[in-house]
Amino acid sequence: MNDTPGGDLGRRRFLYAAGAAAAAAIGTAGCGASGRAAPETGPSSASPSPGGPSPAAGPSPAVAARPSPTPERLLPGDTDWRIRRYGPDDAVEGYCDRASVLPGEPVGLCVSTTADRFRVTAYRMGWYGGALARRVWRSAWISGRRQRPGDLVATTRTVHADWRRSLTVPTDGWPEGVYLLRLDADRGHQRYVPLVVRSASGAGKTVLVHATGTWQAYNRWGGHSLYFGGDGRYESRSLAVSFDRPYDRTGMEKFLVHERAVVALAERLGLPLAYTTSGDIDAGGGVLKDAAAVFFLGHDEYWTPGMRARATDARDAGVNLAFLGANTCYRRIRLERGGRLVVCYKTDVARDPMYGRRPALATADYRSGPAADPESSLTGVFYDGYPVDAPYVVTRPGHWIFAGTGVRRGEQFPHLVGVEYDRVVPAVPTPRPLEIISHSPVTCAGRPSFADSAYYTMPGGAGVFASGTMRWAEALMARTRDLPRAHGIDVRTRRFVTKATANLLRAFAEGPAGRLQPPPRDNVRATYG
Repeated sequence: MNDTPGGDLGRRRFLYAAGAAAAAAIGTAGCGASGRAAPETGPSSASPSPGGPSPAAGPSPAVAARPSPTPERLLPGDTDWRIRRYGPDDAVEGYCDRASVLPGEPVGLCVSTTADRFRVTAYRMGWYGGALARRVWRSAWISGRRQRPGDLVATTRTVHADWRRSLTVPTDGWPEGVYLLRLDADRGHQRYVPLVVRSASGAGKTVLVHATGTWQAYNRWGGHSLYFGGDGRYESRSLAVSFDRPYDRTGMEKFLVHERAVVALAERLGLPLAYTTSGDIDAGGGVLKDAAAVFFLGHDEYWTPGMRARATDARDAGVNLAFLGANTCYRRIRLERGGRLVVCYKTDVARDPMYGRRPALATADYRSGPAADPESSLTGVFYDGYPVDAPYVVTRPGHWIFAGTGVRRGEQFPHLVGVEYDRVVPAVPTPRPLEIISHSPVTCAGRPSFADSAYYTMPGGAGVFASGTMRWAEALMARTRDLPRAHGIDVRTRRFVTKATANLLRAFAEGPAGRLQPPPRDNVRATYG
């Protein structure tokens, strides 16, 4: 991605509304990484005001459902998980004091609302017979308060909310997975707060990685993100962004659009799964050790050097890797303040304190100096640009990933390539043997190019797949209730991508694909000369 002023920076503008702002300052911060704990506001037993949302069937307030002997994916779901009414930006919003917890660990939740009361419902996202979520917990009604606006750190233009903690959410009995905590104000307004209940071990499992660093990079709450400042300009963007603030109006666009459908499909297939975040991989803990496969789900742009090193080590040890989006591992970041601060100076990298001291930690793009290390050495493909909208063109219909799809050589799937794309570039570090299985002509800002899906293997047995398009995961829910327009992607394309992704999930779950699946037939020279 090009962030230079006047370049393709404008590609993100349509995604964002203005950052939300809370009003009326109160008390001392208690939900941030500063560690200044504040007293909790205990659940209120008061009833909601007339006209507020009515309770749904399920566990009693503040009591989690007991574990069931039935496999999680076969439990009945709850279609009421979707937000129905956002309302004003400051109607109700919140954030957790941690992006992930182990099962049974409590998490602090900070909430600001203009309503008198609110409550919290935890939905575990998955398959659940097509309902896509299951309700596992609900709080009692809690007295609401408006918390203060965020503080702006001038040196890095970082917005911190640092609100008082509103309640502690227990996770006793919650299965590993990704959750949306839905905030319901008694006036009917709603928001999501994400939480991953992570796996301690991924041994023998397919690990799903939630791109929390990327979620936060695009978050414009308080008027600032790693792309825009309060005046809407790139030059006034944040150089570091904090997890100690809510997500902006879209709530969880990065998860809902680019990740959720992959989770649902993986759970539908009944595979042994583990769940983690980009920050957890950076922090260590060994969740990738002895995994069968690791899936980076849809838009995973921002990586720490530690995350990249651990993913590379896993691959070299025989763990399969799948990159289902584009623009993966493009930005080098650091996580500071216990993982609560995402640092990325981008084109101002010379101002990064690490620039002269530890160049490998300076937060430029991976392909840029200092310490250039293009993403292609891991992903096999190289980010090439934005914006595009083009057909996906199959060139190796006999590849095992396409088994059962019925595709023919040259068959096209309109609109599947976009809005960002990757390609194979022989001049940059690229693992071999590598097979290009789709080769799609594109025109990006008047420049002709190609988008490629590619597959390579390693001596240790790992297979590595990259889709080469940002819309791969989106296509899994094209023309459904949650993505009815889908950039023009049709049902035929959804079925093709679903089958190919299911093939990939099943094959990678079996173990080292380089030993168990047909080897790649290197065609880089034949394709690019």
